Amino acid sequence: MKKRCPCLQDTAKKWKRHRSTKGVKLGSQMLPRVVSLTSGPLPFIRSFHYRHFQLLIPKTDTANRTNREMGFDDLHSDVKKCVNLRLCNVSGCMTEVLEVHADHPSFHVVFVPGNPGIITFYKEFVESLFELLGGTASVSAVGYAGQTEKNWEHGKLFSLQEQIDHKMEFIKGQNIEVPLVLVGHSIGSYISLEMLRRLPKKAVYCIGLYPFLALNLQSKKQSTIVRIAMSRVPSTVLSFLVASLGLLPRQVLRLIFKLSVGKSWSNTALEAGCSHLPQYHTMRNVLFMARTEFSKLSETPDWEFMRENQDKITFLYGIDDHWGPLEMFEEISKQASGIALSIEREGHTHGFCCTEAGSLWVARHVASLIKNKLAISSW
Repeated sequence: MKKRCPCLQDTAKKWKRHRSTKGVKLGSQMLPRVVSLTSGPLPFIRSFHYRHFQLLIPKTDTANRTNREMGFDDLHSDVKKCVNLRLCNVSGCMTEVLEVHADHPSFHVVFVPGNPGIITFYKEFVESLFELLGGTASVSAVGYAGQTEKNWEHGKLFSLQEQIDHKMEFIKGQNIEVPLVLVGHSIGSYISLEMLRRLPKKAVYCIGLYPFLALNLQSKKQSTIVRIAMSRVPSTVLSFLVASLGLLPRQVLRLIFKLSVGKSWSNTALEAGCSHLPQYHTMRNVLFMARTEFSKLSETPDWEFMRENQDKITFLYGIDDHWGPLEMFEEISKQASGIALSIEREGHTHGFCCTEAGSLWVARHVASLIKNKLAISSW
């Protein structure tokens, strides 16, 4: 049994005292609160219709990166590929996968999103990453079980542990022969670390983007989210309320998104939100997974594992991110000083994949990290 941080015990008690919340506000406050309930922005799919995307890739320049502040240009690339969105059966669970395959890859990037794990929200990120790696690697972005556009699992709820198992089953079913590079966003960073634990030889590098690795007791937003996610009645009511938005005409729903949470979102994100967010099975899974996340991340991080694998791990933090606060950045630097840490100072925020600019910047950062790692390692 892992010990809980002493400071987190008080939070656990607060959860119990607040299990009966006062209810959920309606109207214009609903969507902002729903978005904040997750450890990442809300990505969705209908506009893609499971088709191929044509990717035309321009030539770019070589990148350079410092340890904690980055300044780099695009990497060399002259590749033309299609990004494919497909349904994949992973141990009986229909899973949405966004991928692009290189002709002769030297490694394979597996990307794990935040919660909700709706993978098409990361379309621009996947396109840009493949482009910036110059066709040297295949990229697979794997969605979450139970968080698909259609209710393939008939309302079954999946915990954090089950989502980790799900990603492992995906890798086993792909018969990937080249080394793996794991990239995760938010809670996907935690999942990627657990995958690294189970794949000590196959996985050669793990990159966490705006990682959610422990509860932030200083955040009032997280306290509110915890109270809702940890109580069955409020989370069920909220799921019904959000699902009811699906009855609205698409143009009206899009307008609500744009005025409430999506003022700076790309068209891809807005269309995605309109297709997946007003789904009862999706919201129930988002909140149920969040509940298991809060329970698990109240435990002390496995610093010993991080120290043992610090040459394989790197994290990118943001300036003002309650999911991945800079206090955690400093704690990692103390507990596992060999882990490479960086801070994003461009203002793209935790929800980088909501905008094309954020997706491109983070893709450049990830590609730069991989290129620099390749320069000093032989995979």
